[in-house]
Formats: sequence, C-alpha cells, structure tokens
Amino acid sequence: MSWIILIASGVLEAVWATALGKSEGFTKLWPSIIFGGALALSMAGLAWAMREIPIGTAYAVWVGIGAALTVTWSMLSGDTSVSWLKIVLLLGLIGCVIGLKLVDGSH
Repeated sequence: MSWIILIASGVLEAVWATALGKSEGFTKLWPSIIFGGALALSMAGLAWAMREIPIGTAYAVWVGIGAALTVTWSMLSGDTSVSWLKIVLLLGLIGCVIGLKLVDGSH
C-alpha cells in the first residue's frame, strides 16, 4: 500500500508543480488553490509512505515521478520543446525510478 500512496503522491507533485507555474506568482486564484491542495496531499502521502519505505528511496521515487510527469506534461502542452534526447533522458529517469522500486528491501 505504501508504494501505491507514494506513486499517487508523485503524481500530485507534478500537479502542484504545474499549478505553481500556472499561478504566475500566486496571482491567479484557481492554479494557486490547486497548488495548495495538491502540495498538502502530496506531502502527506510522501510522509505516510516513508513509514515503510526508506527515506532515500521514497524521496527519489517521489521526485522522479513528479519530474518525469511535469516535463512530459510540459512537452505535451507545448510549453517546452520536444526532442528525442529529452524523451530518452525521461525514459532513463523512469527506468531509475522502477529500478529503485525493484531493489528496495522493504518487500
């Protein structure tokens, strides 16, 4: 269950990071509200998952998921250019996140 919570928290990290960018310095109401809610839920989930998953693994997976999804969304929405190199690097990041899950000794 901890891994499911951690993955969901990583997804929420991408949500709050994207909302933060869209809030334009907290001058836009809805992106600012989405940022606050997603941030609180993401941090709560990370903290909950760390009860069973080592901190280094949990944090790296959480950041990796958030970063990969944030960059992917940015490329899909046209905010960032797409290149084969970026895609390869994102796949490497995802591979590293999966690798950390596979070598984690808590299961």
